[in-house]
Amino acid sequence: MGSRRRGGVAGPSTVAGLLVAASVPPWGFWILGWAGLGLLAWRLQQLSLRARMAAGLFFGLGLFAPTLFWITEFHAVGFGALLLLEASFFVAACAVVPAGRGGGGAGERLAPGLLAVPGALVLAEMARGAVPFGGLPMAGIPLGQAGGPLAPAARLGAALLVTGLAGLAGSAVAAAARRQWSTAGALAVVVVAVAGAGLAAPDGDQDRAGPTSGAASRRLQVAVVQGGGERGFRAVESDPGQVLQAHLAVSANLSPPLDLVLWPENTIDVVALADTEEAAALGAIASRLQATVVAGVTEDVGELNFQNVAVAWSPAGDIVDRYVKAKRVPFGEHVPLRRLLERVVDLSVLPKDAVAGTGPGLLRTPAGDLGVAISFEVFFPSRGRDAARAGGEILLVPTNASSFTSSQVPTQEVAASQLQAWATG
Repeated sequence: MGSRRRGGVAGPSTVAGLLVAASVPPWGFWILGWAGLGLLAWRLQQLSLRARMAAGLFFGLGLFAPTLFWITEFHAVGFGALLLLEASFFVAACAVVPAGRGGGGAGERLAPGLLAVPGALVLAEMARGAVPFGGLPMAGIPLGQAGGPLAPAARLGAALLVTGLAGLAGSAVAAAARRQWSTAGALAVVVVAVAGAGLAAPDGDQDRAGPTSGAASRRLQVAVVQGGGERGFRAVESDPGQVLQAHLAVSANLSPPLDLVLWPENTIDVVALADTEEAAALGAIASRLQATVVAGVTEDVGELNFQNVAVAWSPAGDIVDRYVKAKRVPFGEHVPLRRLLERVVDLSVLPKDAVAGTGPGLLRTPAGDLGVAISFEVFFPSRGRDAARAGGEILLVPTNASSFTSSQVPTQEVAASQLQAWATG
């Protein structure tokens, strides 16, 4: 009997996770996220604490095994460890959902667990975005809704509100499955009302995002430079000179009028940028086009560290501002517990640790005050919000996907960028 109960938990919970995974880019079938969360909410009813924790584990495994699979390109054991870590947040979330009672039917009251599920999901995503090592808010529930009707709600409460609404939509599905039509309808009305309020909210709300409330909008002519080349190479395996030349070649084809030219992150690799040929080359592009140029630069900080920087050149060809990436990728740009891990793991592909910057991502340039979230930072709503509140009129998300052979990370970054755009107006 106990074995059958565990099987009854594992199967539906795993399927629920897989359905939510199918909503996350590169697949992006957002409505399957509602179905998956509905299946999870339905399955959590009338389970013991231990069974609810098991449901959370299998749900997390079903969700993250596909959406974090790209990590296997770098370290298979690390993928397994991270899979269990990320699933553990949903183990805790499902543990706090009340067991509920009753077997369904139109005459029964709503099981309290159905109302608790959205809040538990929000807590899980909040925790994933903070711990450990600064958090890893990739591959999660809100990214699966970036292309769906719930995305406008990010204007009112960023990605966490989108998560909560997805959970409410799932609870509405579960209530309908229990034939509790009035409850399902009420939950659906709440989802539609909040998403609609986000859609109707004005851009540039000063209290919520930036200082442009009431200001007339203006257009920027922006050129985005893509150097191209093979993918699947680590930074230590690539030739910085070749990368630079590829982007210079593309930039040579640009012509005025332009206000802004954006290069990806990590396209210039130098010990120190000042007074280098690379700096002069970017300055020449800015002067020729009479445009602001923003490019990603990797600079050494001593022998054991580096910094990931977005640097701005003015139309006069001078460097006018720079922003150092504040949110570093754990085990990608820096290795937590390096001294301990290097005794048992080969860290030769990550010989240096990035130094974290401080403050909001903002470049003050002749093209305007430009918000910047460098690559991984786009997954953190606070980075876009802080940039907008500091005066950013547009949010730039320079990234570099050359290390990845699949489209998982780039497409998830696009989804996170869409949520940031809604959240900041």
